[in-house]
Amino acid sequence: MNADDLADRIRDDHETAFSRLGSSKALYALTGGEMEAESVRAAAATDHHAVADLLDDWAMAEHGDAAPVFADLAEETREHAESLEPDGYEPADDPDLYDRLAFEDETPGRVGALLGRYLVVSEYVGQMVGFFIGDADPKAADEFRTLRSAVEDERDRVLDLLDDVCGGDDDWDAAGEAADAVVEAAYDDYVETLESMGVKPKNVC
Repeated sequence: MNADDLADRIRDDHETAFSRLGSSKALYALTGGEMEAESVRAAAATDHHAVADLLDDWAMAEHGDAAPVFADLAEETREHAESLEPDGYEPADDPDLYDRLAFEDETPGRVGALLGRYLVVSEYVGQMVGFFIGDADPKAADEFRTLRSAVEDERDRVLDLLDDVCGGDDDWDAAGEAADAVVEAAYDDYVETLESMGVKPKNVC
């Protein structure tokens, strides 16, 4: 097992979830039905603030190879968040998937959970790029393309870290279970949010 194999397995096992988390209805859920530019920016900023805060906590708790990577990612994601904030931005509640990330207290599980987060957020950011293209806002579309590239680069660093911290089958199992749980938490939140707005998630492709 290696990190790339694990990422492939997660994508395959959650193919339906990822197809829906990468749909326009996922963006509808993230913005609470407010498909406006400021709401999209606010949703992206809230997500990046949430992961930055969590990574700060993990960086202080870790004592091995993961600590500096978590600290660097925290700094980068906070910079992303601040650049994305729309005028008058007010912090919202952290997305539910971060409650699941915070549950992890061992390094392989933390890194695996973080991989799950990056796989989910890659889907969200792809939809955000598409939103601004459709909104005829090329400047914002380019900004979110840059964000998508940054998310992909950060995901690759998480993959490298996963190879470093997983020393045996138990570690890989812990990482995989954590990643699965984060994807499931994101998908459950998507379903519950749409249902609360009267939308039937099962009809979404």
